[in-house]
Amino acid sequence: MSDVEGRLEKLENRVGELEDINAIRRLHWAYGYYIDFNKAADVAQLFAEDGEVTFLSGVFKGHEGIFRLYGTWFQNLFLENGGEGPVDGFLLDHFQMQDIITVAPDRQTAKGRFRGMLFGGSHESREWKPEGLPLQFMEAGIYENDYVREGDVWKIKRLDYMMQWQGDYEAGWSKTVSHLQPLTECYPDNPIGPDYLLDEKDIRKTWPSRQDVPMHFAHPKFGALLLGQELKQ
Repeated sequence: MSDVEGRLEKLENRVGELEDINAIRRLHWAYGYYIDFNKAADVAQLFAEDGEVTFLSGVFKGHEGIFRLYGTWFQNLFLENGGEGPVDGFLLDHFQMQDIITVAPDRQTAKGRFRGMLFGGSHESREWKPEGLPLQFMEAGIYENDYVREGDVWKIKRLDYMMQWQGDYEAGWSKTVSHLQPLTECYPDNPIGPDYLLDEKDIRKTWPSRQDVPMHFAHPKFGALLLGQELKQ
């Protein structure tokens, strides 16, 4: 019986881990759909109360900072007079894929790596067009995120998006310099700025510069030895 009980306990833990992975995958995919249409309030609720976003070498902290990024900044950048989409003639579709999710042994925290692709821009018939935004553009980046369980619900603890490249659709990435550049000024001096900037040595230059995005997971050959230690860091 002790052998049966042990096997059942392992199976229960494995099933629970798989449920966690699916819940985190659903959480991140929901994030992608919400940012498609600039639903800033819905995005903020996906984060823990002390959650944060690292974007363009700036860190936006807590629900207030997260809403400043997705609401005050993005809603007013992409949509005339702010607000939510969808808006006729405006495209901002985010594709979230290639996820690798690693749940901690106690199932209270997790890490996830996703690849994101973005297609955006405006139809030529749209009267109002975002200033400084190409008419048609493509973008790709990598997420290395932290997640935390709040009660029975998984939330985003830290979302770290590292943009890898941008390309004007007509010219392609071979003839494009990123229209997004690292942030240089914090809130409140910059009303849409981050709460603080990364250290100078950690500043992430944008396309055509390239930088490594460290993986939270170990190579499969060594994972059994290193997994526990990595998740504690």
